Amino acid sequence: MSKAVFADAKEKMNKSIDAFTRELSTIRAGRANPSLLDRVQVEYYGALTPLNQLASVSVPEGRTLMVTPFDKSAMQNIEKGIQKADLGLSPNNDGNVIRISIPALTNERRAELIKIIGRYAEEAKVAVRNVRREANDELKKMQKNNELTEDDLKRNQEEIQKLTDSSISTIDEYAKNKEAEVKEV
Repeated sequence: MSKAVFADAKEKMNKSIDAFTRELSTIRAGRANPSLLDRVQVEYYGALTPLNQLASVSVPEGRTLMVTPFDKSAMQNIEKGIQKADLGLSPNNDGNVIRISIPALTNERRAELIKIIGRYAEEAKVAVRNVRREANDELKKMQKNNELTEDDLKRNQEEIQKLTDSSISTIDEYAKNKEAEVKEV
């Protein structure tokens, strides 16, 4: 039974890490990356649709994104969607594709992005700690119901703590790598 609690906690912690890495991928680091546009929603026939369902996004050069719509009639809407996403990017529409130049980051913007990375990392750590708390509560209930001995409870709590420490160090590593990417000129 305690294995189920451990497996559930591990799955939830991994989901928290995955969500954190998705958040990090949306932070631009002065380099063109198609995942910058992952959050962009485009109004298409009256419904908000993710950009990646309406167009392909490629990186023809280091600081340029190229958006090629599957349906040319959606060009204007895609352009508006990119502008509304408030990413600090200005799309250039040439009739066939939309090119987006990624400007170099200023020092102020780098500092701001590093703070954002730190905030995302802290939110992910809090999520992991909440999973730990829930797992420990579940284990304590099991012990109260005589499904676990006190020694098993301690041993399982130590395993959950090791999993938590591992998850938090993974989050720190991702945050450190992203900060280094943002600081890179």
